[in-house]
Amino acid sequence: MASNSDKNMLPSKFFSSLIAVSMFILIVSSWFLFRLDNSVIPTSIYNLIPVNDGTEQIKPTLHSSIASPNAIEQEQPLKTLDRRKACDSNQAILRVYMYDLPPVFHFGLLGWRGNPNQTWPNVSDPNQIPRYPGGLNLQHSIEYWLTLDLLSSNTPNVKRPCGAIRVKNSNEADIVFVPFFSSLSYNRHSKIDREVKVSVDRMLQDKLVEFLKGQDEWMQLGGKDHLIIAHHPNSMLVARMKLGSAMFVLADFGRYPIEIANLEKDIIAPYKHIVRSIAAGNSAPFEMRPILIYFQGAIYRKDGGTVRQELYYLIKDEKDVHFEFGTVQGNGIRNAGQGMASSKFCLNIAGDTPSSNRLFDAIASHCVPVIISDKIELPFEDVLDYSGFCIFVRSSDALKEGYLLNLLRGIDQNEWTKMWEKIKDVEKHFEYQYPSRSGDAVNMIWEAVSRKISLKRNNVHRKNRYNRSQLLSKTH
Repeated sequence: MASNSDKNMLPSKFFSSLIAVSMFILIVSSWFLFRLDNSVIPTSIYNLIPVNDGTEQIKPTLHSSIASPNAIEQEQPLKTLDRRKACDSNQAILRVYMYDLPPVFHFGLLGWRGNPNQTWPNVSDPNQIPRYPGGLNLQHSIEYWLTLDLLSSNTPNVKRPCGAIRVKNSNEADIVFVPFFSSLSYNRHSKIDREVKVSVDRMLQDKLVEFLKGQDEWMQLGGKDHLIIAHHPNSMLVARMKLGSAMFVLADFGRYPIEIANLEKDIIAPYKHIVRSIAAGNSAPFEMRPILIYFQGAIYRKDGGTVRQELYYLIKDEKDVHFEFGTVQGNGIRNAGQGMASSKFCLNIAGDTPSSNRLFDAIASHCVPVIISDKIELPFEDVLDYSGFCIFVRSSDALKEGYLLNLLRGIDQNEWTKMWEKIKDVEKHFEYQYPSRSGDAVNMIWEAVSRKISLKRNNVHRKNRYNRSQLLSKTH
């Protein structure tokens, strides 16, 4: 028979064992929750992402308008990358720490499958870089170009400016980059699957939030030093509300509450134009552009876009005006590019959101943009004066009978040519390419991020002005 002391020890042993087992389960559960590798995505969901078969996609090419129609219509030959010394972090304008998220969050969405335990494609070989889908997908491909640029920053044989450089230690970084291809995720994977009752896009958003909230880097400043790309207006639709402290790279603020996204903390980036880029020497001058006003696209829009419909009925029958419905189907992109290149002025009218890629298609076509969008925010406007190469018209004025026609017909050849020449000077700032070039859209974005960080630091320093004297006064 057991002694009283043995009996007293049984509950103690039981509870000790119970605590040990509970701790083990907690540790294992936490490991699975925050490991965030491909295993956390159910196979049924992961299999919905097709493996890259090379169809209807654009291959990154060397210093060309990679995703413009000359690439859409005819792929450019790949060239050998120049050998050069890797960028020094002390020379870079921006030091960036990038999370090694599993491929399902980035290049895996393009159907890329690397070797076991391989997170990133080999960016030193252009032939191994996954293709990006063509058509309208391209306009919001910003995260693709930024991620490629960061990966190439540590690759010695990629010739690129020493703008942003990837650092391995987050303590050395100015900003923490989140490499989630959110626009592509929305465009390709937002449809709810019948079997699992959730879309790939929603699952990735949820897992991303779960991951970020558990990272030391996020918790240090509550995510304020994180950079998240959500260029498509509907991308990150759920996650944005939970990650609003981060710095976003957006197309506009049209579908964001001001407490989540605003000009004080966030970056406006240009769309990737989808019409053919025109070489400066091949750009038609004033007298060779027979169309005064050009617009082709969706005419009937909601919200602020109703101005399109009203303006359509005002000017559609004018002999030197092309104002028609159009899509990207068939030869839609090619026809739009040819139309813009034959026009003096191209309308950029508010649609469902304040912005569209039509502005950047116009710039690529050297067609003077006429911006009719009262709430539009423009990329890099702190360093670019758009009034030098764009015409701004208030919506209320545009809808006055005869106002727009009289305004544009009153601009003579000399004045138009000045704007045309300016467009050719600034168009490089709106080009996405790999490898990146000095002053292109990729580096303009990095510079804009750097300016935001400097502004934040300046504000912090100003707030700290009297801290020392206040502390000293309390000690005396």
